[in-house]
Amino acid sequence: MVNETKAVVEGALNNVESAKAIGAAISIGMGAIGSGIGIGLLASKALEAIGRNPEAASKIQTVMILAIAFTEAIAIYALVVALIIKFV
Repeated sequence: MVNETKAVVEGALNNVESAKAIGAAISIGMGAIGSGIGIGLLASKALEAIGRNPEAASKIQTVMILAIAFTEAIAIYALVVALIIKFV
């Protein structure tokens, strides 16, 4: 009876660890995909704007770099969430 109970508990713990790994992978995957798409669209539109108005390149570049930093922060938040899911 004790061995059966021990096996059930170990199986449940393995299921929990598997769920944590899958949750962490989904979290970082979605965060990286979203951030990558956001940065790609941002750079695309900024380069298009610079091509249309080269005199405003410095202003557009400043805003673009700031927006890229904010977008990249989302990927870092996703990494933090993934680490919390995995190790807590």
